[in-house]
Amino acid sequence: MKREKIIENLQLKLLTIRDLEEFNKLLKYAFQVSKNDLFKSGWNSEEIKQSKTPILEKAKVLGFFDNNNLVSQIALYPMRMNIYGKIYSMCGITGVATYPEYSNLGLMKRLMQEALNHMRKNQQSISCLYPYSIPYYRSRGWEIASDKMTFKLKDTQLPKTIPTHGRIRRVAQTHPDLLVLHNLFARQTHGCLIRDQLAWDEYWRWDSEDESVAIYYDLHNRARGYIVYLIENDVFWLKEMVYLDTEAHMGLWEYIKAHRSMFDELRGSNYTNESLSFLLEDGDIQEMITPYIMARIVDVSMFFEKYPFDRTNYQGKILFHVRDPLLEWNHKSFVFDCKKLSISDDLSCVEKEVSLDIQTLTTMLLGYKRPMYLKNIGRLETDLEVIEILEELLPEGKAYFSDYF
Repeated sequence: MKREKIIENLQLKLLTIRDLEEFNKLLKYAFQVSKNDLFKSGWNSEEIKQSKTPILEKAKVLGFFDNNNLVSQIALYPMRMNIYGKIYSMCGITGVATYPEYSNLGLMKRLMQEALNHMRKNQQSISCLYPYSIPYYRSRGWEIASDKMTFKLKDTQLPKTIPTHGRIRRVAQTHPDLLVLHNLFARQTHGCLIRDQLAWDEYWRWDSEDESVAIYYDLHNRARGYIVYLIENDVFWLKEMVYLDTEAHMGLWEYIKAHRSMFDELRGSNYTNESLSFLLEDGDIQEMITPYIMARIVDVSMFFEKYPFDRTNYQGKILFHVRDPLLEWNHKSFVFDCKKLSISDDLSCVEKEVSLDIQTLTTMLLGYKRPMYLKNIGRLETDLEVIEILEELLPEGKAYFSDYF
């Protein structure tokens, strides 16, 4: 059958619970998840169905159907994240999949276009995803926004700690103190996801039931930090460490050290963008940095409305020439008025100009790369005077993003 005829026969629909079987079937095929893989993870097929049901209830899944057969899909999660102290409505993208016999028909590009339209209507000015291919998503406007650092150290290399006066309690994964603590952490941490029930479900989805949660409480019985971990085969696996102050940080490491008789090696993940080795007396450890989450500004005007520019030293206007491969409402020039903190289409009387694509704008505003660096590698076209202004205007700090969906 000719390409045009195949496309003509396809129907774009919003999935419902009735499409759950087709939804799971496409995911398992695209990501090659076998029954054996599920069994090793502690899941069976029926549990997978039950776990995915809330996605179709709380999220939006768009798909192309050939008759009643789902052939391409994309899932949109309604989420919120902290961007330099401002809470943004964000759309998390996952479940991107197409059967190979329907590839090269432009289906995913059309689904992404529809998804971005949906986000804009829902006031979600930014989107995040975990990429299976960085070049693929870059070509559609997403860019790297945060890193994940994995590390490995011996039990003799654990950091020195100072005495603390609080206590540690092991709690259930659904303990209310854990939820409150993460919410406090997220609201003071740039880039962090504000986890609702859907986000927590995704956080725990593929983890073993043997994973433990330990919370540090101070002398006033306030939850100040937590770790998520698993001890297996003489290895202490540290999934995440979150703390609100130095006392909790030290207390959590003391708790880990109390397990030294149970492991020879500690392996973990770090999302703080700071090297662990500097904290260690013996800093000769293995650390590996890999790109983690990619982000995309969905609507430039909407995103700028809340963004916390520092207008202390500059109150003029800057003309942003933005290139966007998919969205015509971003693919134009914006006049950003620092004095009134607004965007307009009036291009007159503007002396400062900068030209960049939507990918560069996103990674710059999220703090992954600074303006001077982006100019030096040819991603940002302007003069040094504008670079100095941008360096003053933009807040500092890289994003902390530890979630996966």
